[in-house]
Amino acid sequence: MYRDTLALLGPVLPAVSFLGRLPTAMCQLGSLLLVAETSGSLATAGLAGGALAAGQTVAGPLVGRLADRHGQRPVVLAASLANAAAVTALVLAALGHAATALLVPLGALAGATVPQVGPLARTRSVTLARRAGADDRTVATVLSFEGTLDEVSFVLGPALVGLAASVAHPAAALLTAAALLASCGTAFALHPSARSTAAPKATRSSAAERTRLPAATQVAPAGPGRARDARRRPVSAAATYALRGTMVLQGAMFGASQAGITALTGDLGVPDQAGLVYAAMGVTSAAAGFAMAAVPARIGLTTRWRAATALLVVLAAPLVLVDTLGLLYVGVVVLGVAYAPHLITVFGLTERTAPPARLAECMAFLTSGIVGGQALALAVSGRLAETHGAPAAFGVAAGAALACAVLSWVVRFPRTREAGTGEVRPAVEAPSA
Repeated sequence: MYRDTLALLGPVLPAVSFLGRLPTAMCQLGSLLLVAETSGSLATAGLAGGALAAGQTVAGPLVGRLADRHGQRPVVLAASLANAAAVTALVLAALGHAATALLVPLGALAGATVPQVGPLARTRSVTLARRAGADDRTVATVLSFEGTLDEVSFVLGPALVGLAASVAHPAAALLTAAALLASCGTAFALHPSARSTAAPKATRSSAAERTRLPAATQVAPAGPGRARDARRRPVSAAATYALRGTMVLQGAMFGASQAGITALTGDLGVPDQAGLVYAAMGVTSAAAGFAMAAVPARIGLTTRWRAATALLVVLAAPLVLVDTLGLLYVGVVVLGVAYAPHLITVFGLTERTAPPARLAECMAFLTSGIVGGQALALAVSGRLAETHGAPAAFGVAAGAALACAVLSWVVRFPRTREAGTGEVRPAVEAPSA
C-alpha cells in the first residue's frame, strides 16, 4: 500500500514536507535550552517556551484557514520566511542577553508564524488522493504515512536539539531550524502539488497546464473521491469539538509523560536517559503508525477510535507504578504502540467529516490542540512531579487517556453503509438523489 502512496505523492513531496515540519519539533525544546543557558533562569526559559507554544496554538488554525481560502503556496511561503526570521531574531536576542520582556513576545512570534507544514502536507496528500479517485483504504494509508512522518519528526527533532546542545550550543539547533524553514518550507510551498490546494479561481487551469504537472501531482478533474466530497453532510458541532478535544488530551498525555519521564530519571540519578526513553516511545509509535495500513478496511473509524483509546487507558495506567529504569523503558515503549493509531484515526475521522473547503483549517486545529495540550500538561504535571513525584505526572497521563476513551464512546457520527461492501462507516455521504 505504501508503494501506491509514494507513486501518488512522488519522491520529492514527502522529503521536503518532512524536512519542513522538522523545525516545529526542534523549536520548542531548542528555545527552552537556549534561553535557559543564556539567561541562567529556568523561569524565563519557561515563559519564552510557553509563549512559543501559545503562539502556535492560537495562530495554527488561522494559518490553516488562510491556506483554505488563498491556497497553500502563498500562505506557506510567507509563513516559512517569517518563521525563519522570527526564530533567528529569538536566537540573536537570547545570545544578546535580552530582557524577558523582549524574549517572550519573540517566542510568541516564533510560534505564531509556524507554517503548519505537517497538517497542510496531510491536507495536500489527501486532496491529491481524493482527486485521483482513490478509495478510502488508500486515503487511510496516506494518513498513516503522514502520521508516521510526524512521529519521526517528533522523535528526531528533540534528538537533534540535544545533540547540538551537547557538542556545540542550543543556538546551533535553532539556526539549523531557521535554515530548514527558509529552504524546505519554501520548497514545500513551491512544489507543483500546491496547485491541488490553490484557491478556486487559481485552480481553473487548462488541460495543457495540467499536463505540465509531474504525474504524481496531476489532479483528476473528476472521480469517486470528488463525488464523495460533494455528497458529504456536516456532522454535529459536538462531534467536531470532540475530535479537537481528544487531540488536546493526546497532547496532555505527551506533556505529562514527558514530565513523568524527566522526574523519574532524575530521581533514579540518570537524567541523561530522559531523552532516550522518550525517543524509544516515539520509535514504537512510528512503527505502529506504519502498521495501521494493514488494518482491514471492514474495521470502521469509530471502532478504531474506541479501540485506540481503550488501549491508551490500559497501557498508560501501569506507568503510575513504575519505579525502575528498566520498567520505565518497557512501560513507555509499550504505551507508544497506542499513540500513532489514535492520532491517525482522529485525523482520518476529521478528513471524513470536515467540509472539503475547510480541511486545512480543521487539520491545523488538531495539531494546535496537541501543542496546546502538551504545553499545559507539561506545566501542570511538572509542578505535580516536583511535589508528589513521577507517579503524579503519570497519573495525569492516565487521566487524559481515560477522558479520550469517554469521548470516543459518547460521541456519535452519522453512519452510512458502503454499497457492495456491507461496511458501516461514520459521517461520510448523504443519500444520493
